[in-house]
Amino acid sequence: MKVELHTDGACSGNPGPGGWGALLRYGREEKELSGGQKDTTNNQMELMAVIRGLEYLKRGVHLDLYTDSTYVLKGATEWMTNWKKKGWKNSAGKAVKNRELWERLEKAMHRHTIDWHWVKGHSGNVDNERADELARSAIPKIR
Repeated sequence: MKVELHTDGACSGNPGPGGWGALLRYGREEKELSGGQKDTTNNQMELMAVIRGLEYLKRGVHLDLYTDSTYVLKGATEWMTNWKKKGWKNSAGKAVKNRELWERLEKAMHRHTIDWHWVKGHSGNVDNERADELARSAIPKIR
């Protein structure tokens, strides 16, 4: 049985106060995680949701990871390899934004086997909506 990780990030203003949410599921067991920052961006919170979900797992697992962020999905599965080859520069030759978070994500991904899945946000996907609620509910806590 695989672990499921459903993630989402939210921001009130961009930049502004933001939150992240992650829902982990293994069979009938579930764990909700959330947190936030006073001054952040939506992309940073999307990244943090995935990072913190992966870091929570104490040992390497095979998991299905669900995100509504094409930025996180493509960054992790396509862009990061080239960024690293180019010294953390993007295709325009500029420094990659959020490099520290990308490096932290890479470290968190290293010990897991991940099957990535994109889901359309705010489209009635129950687990994505739950991750979104976790992210949004974390915003007021850090204002």
